[in-house]
Amino acid sequence: MRIALFDAKPYDRKYFSPDSEKYGYEIGYIEPSLSKNTAILARGYDVVCPFVDCTVDRDTIDILKAEGIKLIAMRSAGFNNVDYRYAAEKGIPVVRVPAYSPYAVAEHSFALLLALVRKLTHAYVRTREFNFSLTGLVGSDLHGKTIGIAGAGKIGRVAIDIAKGFGMKVLVYDPFAGDIEGTEKASLERIMSEADIISLYCPLTESNRHMINKDTLSLMKPSAIVINTSRGALIDSNALLEALKDRKIGGAALDVYEEEAGVFYQDQSSEGIEDDTLARLISMPNVIITSHQGYLTDDALSAISTTTMENIKAFEEGRELVNQVV
Repeated sequence: MRIALFDAKPYDRKYFSPDSEKYGYEIGYIEPSLSKNTAILARGYDVVCPFVDCTVDRDTIDILKAEGIKLIAMRSAGFNNVDYRYAAEKGIPVVRVPAYSPYAVAEHSFALLLALVRKLTHAYVRTREFNFSLTGLVGSDLHGKTIGIAGAGKIGRVAIDIAKGFGMKVLVYDPFAGDIEGTEKASLERIMSEADIISLYCPLTESNRHMINKDTLSLMKPSAIVINTSRGALIDSNALLEALKDRKIGGAALDVYEEEAGVFYQDQSSEGIEDDTLARLISMPNVIITSHQGYLTDDALSAISTTTMENIKAFEEGRELVNQVV
């Protein structure tokens, strides 16, 4: 099996190269993201391995099919960037990595939260300049606060445990989850209106796109903080920006952004960015943005590589594809 790994980064080689040798596969590391403009680079390969910022739409799939691609092996949990129904029509299964390290993402969301509420980024910049003043650095405790968890899957449940460890009251919104010990089930509206922190751990679907919007933001406390380490399009970025500008909420911590493709994972320090909304969000003192790195731990990257290889091996041997997107 020959694998075309698109949007390849140096850390991908570190984990995928040893695993591919163990399985006897050949990997071609292709730097551009997979799209209709780059799909031709998959010529001569059996499998493509895209990432979350690749665009695997109908046009891309048609080219992959013409080039003899037999499997689309996502090296991510998310698959909203793949037209998997059309791929199925073309006879190309789509597999993913549903659980690599829920701890990595959940812990990152609380790292962002702590950095925001304790103003750590501002303190760090000051001390680098030998400014040890504490003026303007008053933070707030997490203990005793109410956190609203939207999405109680594997990552959401780890986040719930972390929140309980901080002594927080936990409200959970998830229409598909049962009762979770030490939490209260709540409607989306109740979470938005009662929670001091709203943290999103949902997959992106058509039904929950922009679940954080002008209306839901209007329900929040003026001190509320929004955290998103899931999918960018869960939040209407323009509505979030307006709410922050008008001081209708207290802050935001984002590891994802709805228009991150072509910006995140790239060095834009010389050119700057053309997205005015993102630029304004980054400039705000009560906003922290990281470049979709919640998954980026040694443990998670190792698990992603291993599961991806196992998915490909199962396909090669004609076994059940337990991680197929259907």
